[in-house]
Amino acid sequence: MLFFRSKSNFNMKKINLVILLALGAILLSACSGGRASLVNTWPGLAADDVQAYLASGSHIYAVDVVTGKEVWRYPAETDSNIIFYANPILTSDGQLLAGSEGNNHELVSIDPETGKDNWAAPFTGAEGKWVGSPLIFNGAIYAPNSDGFLYILDMNGEQVSDPIELGGALWSAPVTDGSYIYVTALDHRLHIINPATGSADEPIDLGGAIPGSPAVGEGGVYVGSFSSNIEFVSPNGNHEVLTTASNWIWGSPTLDNGTLYYADLDGTLYSLDIASGKQNWDAVKPDGPIVASPLVVGDQIYVVTESGSVLALDPDAKVIWEKAVGGKLYTNPVLSGETLLVAPYKAEFALAAYDATGKQAWTFTPEK
Repeated sequence: MLFFRSKSNFNMKKINLVILLALGAILLSACSGGRASLVNTWPGLAADDVQAYLASGSHIYAVDVVTGKEVWRYPAETDSNIIFYANPILTSDGQLLAGSEGNNHELVSIDPETGKDNWAAPFTGAEGKWVGSPLIFNGAIYAPNSDGFLYILDMNGEQVSDPIELGGALWSAPVTDGSYIYVTALDHRLHIINPATGSADEPIDLGGAIPGSPAVGEGGVYVGSFSSNIEFVSPNGNHEVLTTASNWIWGSPTLDNGTLYYADLDGTLYSLDIASGKQNWDAVKPDGPIVASPLVVGDQIYVVTESGSVLALDPDAKVIWEKAVGGKLYTNPVLSGETLLVAPYKAEFALAAYDATGKQAWTFTPEK
């Protein structure tokens, strides 16, 4: 459950946005078919150099990134017990992992080339919906579930130890610094887990719901939350507020060469110089609330807005190009080679591809 607090500059539009996102992620429609399922789905997205993988309602779609054509869909036939919207993840051993929010609470492994099951059976041991993506670390799958447990599986989908009870809905992917695993929760708490022992230290209350993942930096992690703060947390649990945004922070911060990029539900994009603790630019506000995480590629920063726009900016916040995609953009943009992929919610299409200059290469809408 989300905890809402009063804020004088938090207008009804932003309240409606948060309610939409919170309820949309929990109460997605189980409609079947092509376009009918798209309008009720806040999609998940991943990509490699060959294909995009779109988690949208009843199916996961593999889409050729050159042509924009469907390669396969999983499952081949609609199953009313399966609904996908969490971001799939690709593993180094050739699996595509994706969790369903449907009645069976399945976590599945798909062959990215064929769209067929890798495991003999999906993992169905969780009690809640899969919203956050798993983390692969030291040959194990650490899968956070909205039931408040972190499940630990081997690469064949078998549970290897008892799940770690963390409490609070887990909506984001865990991250690791190579030694510890960091997991955020909607009950305001950040958990630091020692994977060698399976134990979790005393959780750290950051004062607001945390729907995004931390960003791993040197000596700790950077976390944004509905407290509107960016905090730096060390592995020993020490934490400090580095800066405060004008509103709630939903998406994960992005760290690049000593600069932390993050955004808030006021629609402001920030660039924080870690060394000095100072902002690199004045307030940059595109055209609406920003839920997705910024994506940094070379000298371009990509950001998408709830108003359906995608922008490319340079490190000085100059807009290089801007496109109106349509619909609403809540899903993190993803790069495949030199192609930028964005997945709108409630648009005429489910996926769009752009080159580095902002030229649209194709759009994709599943056939029924």
